Amino acid sequence: MQSVAENKKSNNIAEYIIYMYQMEDLIRSYQGNPEEIKSFVVEKYPVSEEEKSKITAWYMELLEKMKIQNILEKGHLEELNNLAYELAQIHWKLLKTDPAYFEAYGKAKPFILDAVIQAEGQDLGNEIQICLNGVYGLLLCRLLGKKVSDEQLKSADAYGDILSMLSYHYKVKNAISKN
Repeated sequence: MQSVAENKKSNNIAEYIIYMYQMEDLIRSYQGNPEEIKSFVVEKYPVSEEEKSKITAWYMELLEKMKIQNILEKGHLEELNNLAYELAQIHWKLLKTDPAYFEAYGKAKPFILDAVIQAEGQDLGNEIQICLNGVYGLLLCRLLGKKVSDEQLKSADAYGDILSMLSYHYKVKNAISKN
């Protein structure tokens, strides 16, 4: 929902990106059918009709963006790709300047490399995109009731540490640029 998304966007940009991945997949699960999204998603919210109307408008706006950007089957919104790239820019800077970040990255690096090896040549994007996908993959497994291995938990934990630090630096950077 819009209020949840806005709250995540202002407080933890990585959580926002992952939340929006979930919203994209929710829309895809109904093949972008507006009536089904209204009936099976929006109508289930225990809120007033006025709130449901706002929620519907938000989902329809998201659906329209997905249609325009031709990502109804796969891919992510341009805004989300840009945010992931912005986090990657911060990542590359912190690797050179922040020993604590470099240490956290060192713990995640084996999992990142393993993901690249397992992809067998498929382009997974930059390292931060791999971290986002890893955390989102864990979320999907849990939502679908799938068994999660210890290795998945360890990788998601390491990815989460990196994403947490990046979200903090993103928030600080944007707070400074607004002043």
